[in-house]
Amino acid sequence: MFLQQFINGLVIGSLYALTAMGATLIYGILGILDIANAGAYLIGAYLGWYIFYATGNIALAFLLSMAAVGLLGVVLQRLIYSPILAKPRTLSIIPLVAAVGLFTMSSDAVRLICGAGTKAYNFKFPVDAFHLGGVTILPSWVLIFALTAVLLLILWFILNRTRMGLAWRASAEDAEISRACGVNTNSAMALSYILGYGFAAAAGIMVGILYNSITPALGEVPSYKMLAIIVLGGLGNPLGTVIAGLLIGLAETLLSVYTKIPIPKDAIAFVVLIIVLLIKPSGLLGQKNKV
Repeated sequence: MFLQQFINGLVIGSLYALTAMGATLIYGILGILDIANAGAYLIGAYLGWYIFYATGNIALAFLLSMAAVGLLGVVLQRLIYSPILAKPRTLSIIPLVAAVGLFTMSSDAVRLICGAGTKAYNFKFPVDAFHLGGVTILPSWVLIFALTAVLLLILWFILNRTRMGLAWRASAEDAEISRACGVNTNSAMALSYILGYGFAAAAGIMVGILYNSITPALGEVPSYKMLAIIVLGGLGNPLGTVIAGLLIGLAETLLSVYTKIPIPKDAIAFVVLIIVLLIKPSGLLGQKNKV
């Protein structure tokens, strides 16, 4: 049934949007593609698993994991990215190479510390499924929709209704002028990493609950797929990232079910990206002067 597959696509797309949001916020200010955000996704999933099994409280697992991974992001920004970007005549590819290295290190560290085997969340919901007509909705999907909506609403409120959000938007528009006008761009950068890495950690936990398994390879697909999403949405545009994430999730689900295209499912994101960029090179909501 089409409606069933449509809902499946929205679930996947919500996770994609949440995972890529961190890279979008970071690109908005620093202008770098932070692949290490996929490492936050991986570390968040594992940290959440350990907290859940230690406390039996999934809400506490989300909160503590998001907070810890968000602080880790700030540490990486202060110790690695900022010193690299502060050097004169730094090639734009250098931060990207550093991000790839950090992601590789995070995957290997998780494999060495936590083992290469699969871990299962085994989180039990009060009901097995909801049935609405011919559509089956799993409680894990409801959790993903609800938590994604709450986190994105929090993000919207912070960016549009707080002084810190105003500082982020000003810094994303022009960091040098904002700094000259007295805007605390360092705080805006820290906000990007706290929110971005925290959101990625939440997405990692939700994937663990959805599929009831996590492995050290969990971040490999998101590491390159989120690049397609943030470029498709318009580099540095949070709303564009949400739309692009949902679009990719729907495209992967519907095309893999209703067509017989001879490409892997995970490659569909790049097919959609190429088609959209041929029509609109700046992305869905991107501005020409920022691409």
